[in-house]
Amino acid sequence: MSKPIKLFDPKIDNSEKRIINKVLQSHLWASGSGTNYVQQFENEFSRYTNSDDCVSVNSGTAALNLALSAAKIKNTEVILPSLTFVSTANAVMINGGKPIFADVDPTNLCIDPQSIKKLITKKTSTILPVHFAGMPCGLNEITNICKEKNLTLVEDAAHAVGSKYENKRIGGHGDFVCFSFHPVKNLAMPTGGIISINHKNHKKISKYLKAMRWCGITDRKGPFYDVKELGNNYYMNEFSAAIGLMQLKKVNMMNDRRQEIAKRYDTEITIEKKIPFRKYCSYHIYWILVKNRNRFMKIMAENGVETGVHYRPVHNFTFYKNSSRLPITDKISKQIVSIPVHSNLSDGEVDKIIKLVTKFTN
Repeated sequence: MSKPIKLFDPKIDNSEKRIINKVLQSHLWASGSGTNYVQQFENEFSRYTNSDDCVSVNSGTAALNLALSAAKIKNTEVILPSLTFVSTANAVMINGGKPIFADVDPTNLCIDPQSIKKLITKKTSTILPVHFAGMPCGLNEITNICKEKNLTLVEDAAHAVGSKYENKRIGGHGDFVCFSFHPVKNLAMPTGGIISINHKNHKKISKYLKAMRWCGITDRKGPFYDVKELGNNYYMNEFSAAIGLMQLKKVNMMNDRRQEIAKRYDTEITIEKKIPFRKYCSYHIYWILVKNRNRFMKIMAENGVETGVHYRPVHNFTFYKNSSRLPITDKISKQIVSIPVHSNLSDGEVDKIIKLVTKFTN
């Protein structure tokens, strides 16, 4: 019996094993001040994204929480898509903001700039787009909206390591760009995230974020320090940072393989509605729309192929339920399903997935 085809699967080799052993033997496994491999990873990721600065944390959720803390959104409105993981909206609530849900563009499932424009009020402070599935959203139009209305741009780039917008990697555009390095992501760690900062006051902001990720600790001199604001325990550990350094060396190669697979899906899967093929997309997930999703997922599972649903819209959860009218999001959410696209897939496994999807949808 052939092994099941996973929906997500991190790609590792001996480089990760070797560096983990180095961390074990160093006896320096974590440091709230962010030294050693953590600092190296921040520097390398900043170079990779061509951003002004980077501050590492222990998850993509932590990145969003701290970025929105720095953006000072308390008692303001933040516009974001409902088609996202719930952390995006939770981070707004945790920081005292009010999430205002926008609809998505049906072609790429990223936030629709026209929907953003309709939702802006005097209380709006921040736009929080999501680069859904690794497909960059319309940053030019969104950036122009932010400039015109004097709004902060915080990007949720949890899916978008290596994606590009106008030949510039995601991470080098918005005021704050939040990445996730969860084990299912294109760049995988046990736990991890990072905030890329592009701001004229990036040094001051970086200092603030580094204090906030470590319980508010600042002005440290030896064993002595001060705490001026309430912070969190969000710092990245050395194991994650070390693995991240190895993953960063091969993330372009892994994304190239994802694109090869996505191109085959685009060409060979005859289903009408699916994520478009674009060379600048990192394809964290590959989504298609099917009318009988439960039956489709059951058939795929019976044939050893794992699938997923990304996502149930946030505005439909009990905690967030409100009067938001998002017709495109609601329609898509009933049909969307993710199929495997990770870089560990063999050509034979890709053949099998294409054959199963085509058979079901024809």
